[in-house]
Amino acid sequence: MFLKTYCRIQQALQWWFSRQSLKLFIEAKKIHDGLLQESFTIRRSLDLLAQDNLSLTINKTREYLKQADNFHHALVQLSDRLFPAYIQDSLPLALECLLEPWLTSNSHLCFHFDIPPYWRYEPAEQSLIVLRALEELLILTLSHVSVPTSIFISLKQQKNMGQLMVQITYPDQSTVIFYSTLRELKYLCESFRFLTSGTCFCRKQNLSITCYFYW
Repeated sequence: MFLKTYCRIQQALQWWFSRQSLKLFIEAKKIHDGLLQESFTIRRSLDLLAQDNLSLTINKTREYLKQADNFHHALVQLSDRLFPAYIQDSLPLALECLLEPWLTSNSHLCFHFDIPPYWRYEPAEQSLIVLRALEELLILTLSHVSVPTSIFISLKQQKNMGQLMVQITYPDQSTVIFYSTLRELKYLCESFRFLTSGTCFCRKQNLSITCYFYW
């Protein structure tokens, strides 16, 4: 029994680490293919300015300003992905920032929230695990969904415990069965339990999958 439990936790943590490693790889690739190329373009533009004796037109000035603004915006986004905004001060605000891209780029997903404006103090590293767990859950259960789907997310404090509840309602039974039986969902729950000393479990009922995170 001990060996089976050990192997299960080991597989879950290996899965968690591989997912976080993949995220870092993707961010590094974005820097290499995007930000570094953009910085080279800006640097080259400045070289050309020097050669042209600063003979700028209004359109050229606007073009360079736009490049600089885009570069700045990309850096802000990168910073938030590596260490989410507000996470040291407010878990509810950090959750809202995490969910914003899902809201703006997925018109077929209908989100509903019950998130308090204030939250207890807790270490940023613990809040980060909660955010990463939510992010992984959404990626696992929604990334390849192209039909109208409803998501309800609730954050509550019960005495000295935090509770994050995510209920996803799909349009048909076959989709529910597919996502509810994902092996990765079990890995996610095991990883969360081990990393937070809390608990996590998912339930399937009718057309919904409901996942609970307690820490």
